[in-house]
Amino acid sequence: MNQEAADFIVATRAALTQASALAVHYSFSIVGAVIILVIGWLFAGVLQRWAYRGLEAIHGIDETLARFFSNLLRYVVLILVFITVLGQFGVQTASIIATLGAAGLAVGLALQGTLQNIAAGIMLLVLRPFRVGEYIETSSVSGTVEEIGLFATELRTPEGLYRLAPNSTLWNTPVTNYSRRALRRHEISVPVAAGDDVKGVERQLLALARAQGTTENSPPPETFISDLTAANATVTLRYWVRNADWDRVTSRMREAVRNDIFGRKDAA
Repeated sequence: MNQEAADFIVATRAALTQASALAVHYSFSIVGAVIILVIGWLFAGVLQRWAYRGLEAIHGIDETLARFFSNLLRYVVLILVFITVLGQFGVQTASIIATLGAAGLAVGLALQGTLQNIAAGIMLLVLRPFRVGEYIETSSVSGTVEEIGLFATELRTPEGLYRLAPNSTLWNTPVTNYSRRALRRHEISVPVAAGDDVKGVERQLLALARAQGTTENSPPPETFISDLTAANATVTLRYWVRNADWDRVTSRMREAVRNDIFGRKDAA
């Protein structure tokens, strides 16, 4: 009986010794892990703010793009910190990295369409084929740009309707930007019957263009015969207008041509 008690005491002492050794070992690991987590968390936050300020200072970088890349950098740092913490406890991090890679590949394949929109959104924000407030048109959508996001672009149609277009749709098709250039060209054609004064019509058209202030732009307005048959000729006025004045000037020019040229023909 005494021998059994002695064996029990010896086993208990050995277990306590081993437990205390493990406690000391893992206590250092736990303390080290906590320190790494705190430092890593603070460093990720500082790096995120530094990256955001740096990207924001670059001319042409959109705020949405700056936030996206700065947040992405922060999460990458946090993932590395998490893997380092697991390494403190003897976990094989190589297998974790391989698992994360496989999971990332699976997620990428599952979200292929979404990732295409994100990639297209990044390219749209970097290259800026259009900006907020500009009117654009593609083969499938048109409207005034209200917001460019990472996944889709919000537009307002001329009728005042809300339209959401995936970024991949806008990136993979030709886009016409009606607001980007300062000047925009317009043409008005007037048929002239055989025997009428073609030169007189050209002078009238040029006078109307000058009256509307189009001569302030460059190049100046010009007229030419765009079509010619035995029955009549077509005289075309070509002039340039400031983009901001496009609707007003073209509307007034059509009205002036209708009243001053076609109205005089009707009166005659």
